This record gives sequence, C-alpha cells and structure tokens, in this order.
Amino acid sequence: MIRAFLLDDEPLAVKRLARLLKATGRVETIGAKTDPVEALPLIEEMRPDVLFLDIQMPGMTGFELLSKIDPQPLIVFTTAWDQYALQAFEVNSVDYLLKPIEAQQLERALAKVERVVRGKEARPDVQQLLAKWAAAVESGRPEYMERVASRTGDRVELVDLANVTHFFAGDKLTWAATSAKSYIVDYTIQDLARKLDPKRFVRVHRSALVNVAFIHELYTWFGGKVLIRLKDEKRTEIAVSRDRVHEVKERLGI
Repeated sequence: MIRAFLLDDEPLAVKRLARLLKATGRVETIGAKTDPVEALPLIEEMRPDVLFLDIQMPGMTGFELLSKIDPQPLIVFTTAWDQYALQAFEVNSVDYLLKPIEAQQLERALAKVERVVRGKEARPDVQQLLAKWAAAVESGRPEYMERVASRTGDRVELVDLANVTHFFAGDKLTWAATSAKSYIVDYTIQDLARKLDPKRFVRVHRSALVNVAFIHELYTWFGGKVLIRLKDEKRTEIAVSRDRVHEVKERLGI
C-alpha cells in the first residue's frame, strides 16, 4: 500500500481525494490537513511515500512548504490553475492533478508514483521543479476558472461560468445557478471567491457571489436594505450585506 498524506486548504477537496484514493484499494491515507503550517511537522514525522499537495493556500504555498521538507516525499500537486500545470510542471517525474480531480487522472498519477516507489523511475528533481515554479510566478498570475464541475453520482457536468448568474449556499451545499437550473458544486462560497475572476464575479453576501454581467439593477428597499435584481428569467433578487454595499457599488461604477 502506498502511504499518502493530503494537504489542501479546501476541506471538500480533501474529502473527495480521500474517497477516490480509498476506492483504488492501493493507497493508505495516513494523514490529511487543510492548514500547511499544521501539516509541516506531521509530514516530517510520518514521512509518507507521497504527498498530495495544493499550491495556493493561505499562509504558505505548496512550493514554500515543499522547500521546508527534508527528506521530501514524492509530490503530486493538485491545482485548479492550468497555467501552473503548463509552466511549473514540465519535470517528467513530477505529476499534477487539475481540480476537480477525476478517477482517470488519479490513476495516471498513482501509476507514476508506483513506478518511482519500485525503483522503475527516477525520483523527481525538486530543485528543478522549484526553479520552474519561480519562473512561473514571475511570468504572471494564474488564470481564473472558466468552468465549474457539478457531480451527480458517477456523472460530472461542466458548467460554463459565462452561464452562471450567481452562486449561493443553502442546505449545507453550494449551488451554481443558471437560467436553466441550479447545479451542486464542491466548493464553498469562500473557495469560489478566491478562484473566480473578481472582474466577473462579486461577493455580495457571505452566502452569495453574483455574475456582474447578470446584474440588472441595484436598489434600496425599506429599512435601508440593498437588493440586487438579476436579469434572469426569474428576476432573482439577492440581498447585499451592509459591509459589502460599498464594494458592490464600486464594481458597478455607482
């Protein structure tokens, strides 16, 4: 069994990956964390065979954490950014998984890990990887998400963000609303606020993000409450929290 440690600041991403790894029957998850600072001493103590590592995390990036680990386990990066994959992962013996992670992607990564563990493939050149990361950072910021995945059973549907009027939280789930229907997505509103282009989506409430292109009007209701009305078929109305009114008005040029 491959001994794995999972580190990702998104709890849902950790749970999904743990579930996928368990289903393979080939991996034992010996630890999982969402905080890189807390994870660092555990990784050094447990010395897993492979570390599934997110890149963009508050407090410490995946690459910063990697530079502090000695000895280093095999690394499989998990990222939502294609730009990182293209620019920072050209080292043949290092693998990466683009979120949302699928079973086929994971199978490819595990096969590579097993080849390295069994001595059939050379271990990654971490210094070369870090050099490529530095070059990628200097070249510019990552691209934002263009589509979001919605999983229903064994089926995954990709929803174009251009068609999403807003994201909202409800019943302990996060939904992407379009004119046709609403889709369950495996991100929190806070996660989406980091991953979506701030020029296209604005957070109007702790439980809602709105596509600026679908905002029809902003008006004040009784009691000083500010509402947004969308130009969708339902003429959806969403309350703007008091602490976000100024930001929303700025984004709309009001």
